[in-house]
Amino acid sequence: MNRPTVLILTRDRSFSREITANWPGNDHAPFYDDPEFTVLEEGFSRDLQGSPCDLAIADASSLLKNSLKKNKNSQRAIPKDYQTTNLKQALLAAGKPAILIHSDPTGDLYSLQGSMIELRREPGIWPALTVLIGREILRRRQAESRASEAEKICAAAQNEATLGRYMVEMRSNVNNALTTILGNAELLGHEPGLPVTATAQADAIRNMALRLHEVFQRFSSLEKEFNVAAREPAKKAATAAGR
Repeated sequence: MNRPTVLILTRDRSFSREITANWPGNDHAPFYDDPEFTVLEEGFSRDLQGSPCDLAIADASSLLKNSLKKNKNSQRAIPKDYQTTNLKQALLAAGKPAILIHSDPTGDLYSLQGSMIELRREPGIWPALTVLIGREILRRRQAESRASEAEKICAAAQNEATLGRYMVEMRSNVNNALTTILGNAELLGHEPGLPVTATAQADAIRNMALRLHEVFQRFSSLEKEFNVAAREPAKKAATAAGR
């Protein structure tokens, strides 16, 4: 099973250190406790669409600081949350689970928008809270992946079962046809004056008919074995109940 990947989007190196330091992981940890981390510091909004990550954790605070620095050197007025808005749009457009950490004291502790969770950078608790939410997201994604894989396996098994039932139902018709082919091949092989090549061909037809008959006999044996196996749990339950 592949390890999940977590993409950390920030221009503040301490941010990524806080996340990875609070994320439990060791050699005996489950898959969702030990993901692979990738940190992007520049131009990350452009890279979200093609990223194979399972979860993105974005630091809006470092964007805001960077935006304010640029505004001081610019004659044009740029809204201080311009880059944050762009980041939100990029996260939502990517359609992947994301956690956006912001520093707005007037905002809610957390809010949900589509596949993105906005979390306020509350001193002292935000790293642990981010990791707690992130781990739950990865658990859910892995559960969904397993369920999807199980559905595919189940669908394939049902198709094979349908084919098997059809072959069992048709075995009588096939056996009747094989009996006719076998009988005619034997008669043809004993036909007086038949060329050697024709006799060999009749013998080959007879042998193939016998082999096909053996195959369908095996289907009958398998059907009996499956029926016995299906009745076995009921017998064990009845025996246990009678004790």
